[in-house]
Amino acid sequence: MKQIIQNYRTGVVELVEVPVPLCTSNKILVENRSSLISIGTERSIIELGKKSLLGKARARPDLVRRFIEKTKNEGLLKTFKEAMDRLDTPTALGYSAAGIVIDVGENVHRFSPGDRVACIGSGYASHAEYFTGTEYLCASIPPQLSFEEASFGMLGIIALHGIRCATVGFGETVAVIGLGLIGLLTVQILNAYGCKPICIDIDKNKVELAASLGVKQLYTDENGFKNCVERLTNGHGADAVIITAATKSDAPLHMAVEISRFAGKIVLIGVADIHPHRNEMWHKEVSIIVSKGGGPGFLDPLYEIKGIDYPIGYIRWTQQRNLEEFLNLVATEKIRIKELISLRTQIDKAEAVYKQMLGEGSSQYVGVIINYPTKEKFDIKIETHITIERLSSPSSIDDIQTAVIGAGLFARSILLPTLKRVKGLALHSICTASGINSFHIGRKFGFRESTTNYKELLNNKEIALIVIATPHSTHATILIESLLNGKNVFIEKPLCVNKEELSLIIKTYQSALSNNNNCILCVGYNRRHSPHTTRIRQYLAERKDPLVITYRINAGFVPNTHWVHAEEEGGSRIIGEVGHFIDFMQVLTGCDPVKTYAERISANNQTSLNSDNTVITLKFEDGSIGNIIYSASGNRAYSREQIEVFWERKTIVCTDFKTTYFYINGSKKKYKTSHQELGYLEEFYHIVDVVKGKIAPSPTPRELFLSTLTTFKINDSIYTATPQSIRLE
Repeated sequence: MKQIIQNYRTGVVELVEVPVPLCTSNKILVENRSSLISIGTERSIIELGKKSLLGKARARPDLVRRFIEKTKNEGLLKTFKEAMDRLDTPTALGYSAAGIVIDVGENVHRFSPGDRVACIGSGYASHAEYFTGTEYLCASIPPQLSFEEASFGMLGIIALHGIRCATVGFGETVAVIGLGLIGLLTVQILNAYGCKPICIDIDKNKVELAASLGVKQLYTDENGFKNCVERLTNGHGADAVIITAATKSDAPLHMAVEISRFAGKIVLIGVADIHPHRNEMWHKEVSIIVSKGGGPGFLDPLYEIKGIDYPIGYIRWTQQRNLEEFLNLVATEKIRIKELISLRTQIDKAEAVYKQMLGEGSSQYVGVIINYPTKEKFDIKIETHITIERLSSPSSIDDIQTAVIGAGLFARSILLPTLKRVKGLALHSICTASGINSFHIGRKFGFRESTTNYKELLNNKEIALIVIATPHSTHATILIESLLNGKNVFIEKPLCVNKEELSLIIKTYQSALSNNNNCILCVGYNRRHSPHTTRIRQYLAERKDPLVITYRINAGFVPNTHWVHAEEEGGSRIIGEVGHFIDFMQVLTGCDPVKTYAERISANNQTSLNSDNTVITLKFEDGSIGNIIYSASGNRAYSREQIEVFWERKTIVCTDFKTTYFYINGSKKKYKTSHQELGYLEEFYHIVDVVKGKIAPSPTPRELFLSTLTTFKINDSIYTATPQSIRLE
């Protein structure tokens, strides 16, 4: 499908061919018919993208402050790499569109294929032939409305929510500063609700357009505007002032304070400097409100993504209910949309329109509509797969054709750069739920093909190795399907998120082996492949006595709203990460864990998360014991991981897999690497040899199953306050 994207690092806007996005369980897939270009917002995004790094920093001091704070906690290099990665991620332009539902997820009950819907939301209702939405980002289009009219939904609810923030009633006077697209929608809604708008804009054409829409009090000069407010309010001032202008100046705010009545409200929908003079504010006791988006639910992941609605008895006007109200106002002709459309174009010509919008004549445009080809039902073909023009050299015939499913932050920053370096692996296909990301990652890292449907990869006979880097909750499903299709699998930890999934994985793997399907199963326990681990194991090779191991992790705080804490999505940080440290102890002892006991702190679970601050004790078959201290309450400037190993009057101390000290026979030896060596590259070279049949896998499947089971037993111990035996059924 065709889609308009922008590279935020370079500012380049381009029309690209990307796979159709995946319709997951909580989403609907929509065939786009019309999308609205929000000229002010999109132009500012594009212009910001064209700035240098310094220019971007000057334009967004709030992000600079966040960068500095993150640097203090996590270090400059890591923070800078993450920032550059985010800048290099393409942005889907557009956030207001309308079309026809062609597919719905299993958890969606409000819509069905064939429904006409208006959709909103950045990253959803984009300028693309197809897009996905969620139930509370969509609303049914009344039968008398066209797709073009319905595509104004996002701008309409921004205007509507701004008016609600002003809390004005029938007959009240509202001054509106700025008559761009949102301003023109605002004054029409005010008229429909029985208010008295008084408006100003420096653009004479916008004022004339507002007059044609039935607005009476319109001005281009400041004095006339102020005099009108004073005259029509008997000198009291406007009940509310709504600023929809976009400017760096503080003039609109000072004008708003001047024309406001005592205890009036000023609502900022647009962009303006809001540093008022204290004496002006004190004299009138005016309130300033910055309106956020289209109403309650905006950017709330529980509302927008998971579909958890706010009860109408507590919050009357949510984002979705505002969208329904706006469409109703347009359907009953309280708001006129057609007069606001100043240009229509097709998706094929959209790049040229963006160039016009950024030129000197951009002020002539109000509403710009992109229309999309109408498809007959029997002609619809969902292209979830594309071939990417290869930028890298072709692979050898002996290389292992590799497909990667998932490309989150870890995959983009660690996993994919590592895979690209490994000789013997060929990057065949990349799969993500987003068509843009799939295309961009594929082009950036040199994949042959890009898709949003992972099942295509499992059915592709060319692909020998599947790398799974999706959210934790999806690991088991994709892994089992991969094994059933005879694929070798590398899966980022964890293997799965509950005991039931583990049991099913074990049965599937054993069934595959019994059917002579000798597929390889590996989990991303990279620390066992670190050069530091290799050195440590050499010193432990001749040991006779059990080990005493302490593994301290300064994990860093992750708020309890993060997906990793959700039971149905991430499991927990213990399930998601502690398997690393269990596996490392399995490597050092060469034995199975047989018992565990764990305690967590008792805190408010807000500033300190209980389960993220846990002490775990493990007993191993040979009598060794391990102590894992996992804390998210420390400072990230301190080392993240430290391991201490004690046995036979000998000690080894490894810090962050960068420096290891060996205290042996009264002497101290040091092994240091130039940078942190966590074993990522060595791990994949190991996998290449395993898949080619040269060596046995490390860890073995049994070790993987045991370390995973141990994380579940740790949770059981925490919840029951009792030791737990560890034994595979």
